Amino acid sequence: MLASPALLRDHDRMIDRDYPVLETARLRLDRLGADDAEVLFAYRADAYVARYQGWVPCDVKEAAAFIAEQARRPFAEPGGWNQLAIRARASGALLGDLGLYFPARREDAMSFGISLHPAHQHRGYAREAMHAVLELLFGQLGCHRVVASVDPRNTPSLALCRALGMRLEAHHVESLWFRGDWVDDVVFALLAREWPIREA
Repeated sequence: MLASPALLRDHDRMIDRDYPVLETARLRLDRLGADDAEVLFAYRADAYVARYQGWVPCDVKEAAAFIAEQARRPFAEPGGWNQLAIRARASGALLGDLGLYFPARREDAMSFGISLHPAHQHRGYAREAMHAVLELLFGQLGCHRVVASVDPRNTPSLALCRALGMRLEAHHVESLWFRGDWVDDVVFALLAREWPIREA
C-alpha cells in the first residue's frame, strides 16, 4: 500500500515537502526520527555494514545531527539526498535506511543506496523496500531512469540489483579512490519502461 505524496510542480521540478509513507507486506518506509539515532549509529558504525558505505557516523551525536539535517530537507528536492527509514511494519523497529538521490536536473538519473542492520540482512528486506521505492519513483514521481553504483566486492548489493531486474551497464576498473585504495565501480541501471516487464 502506498500513501500518495502531495506533489508540487515548480518549473518542471517535483518537490514533496512531506515524506511519503510506503508500506509493504513486512515493512514501512518513512522519515527517520530523533529516536532512531542510537540504532542508526549502531549498524552504520558496524565494520561489516560500513565497509562499502561513504558515510560512517563517528558517534550517536553525529547520527542525530544527520537525522536533524534530513528533517529540514524537503522530499524530492533536486540536487540532494533523502534518507528513508526501513522499519518492521508490525513493531516500527528500525531495520535500516535507504538513500535516494534526486538529481539537480530532472532528466538525469536517480540513484539509491541501502544499509541494513546485520541482524536483518539476507531476509529479502532490501528487495521488498526497493520494490516499493521503484513503484514510487517510476509511478508517482515520473522518473525515467534509476542507477546504482556498486563495489563489485559487495556481493549482496550485486544480487539485489540483479533481483530487481537492473541491467549491468559498466564495470569501471580502479576508478574510485575510496578509503586509501583504488576500487572498481560497477554501474547498474533500470528504465521506467523496463520496470513492470523486468519485475514480472
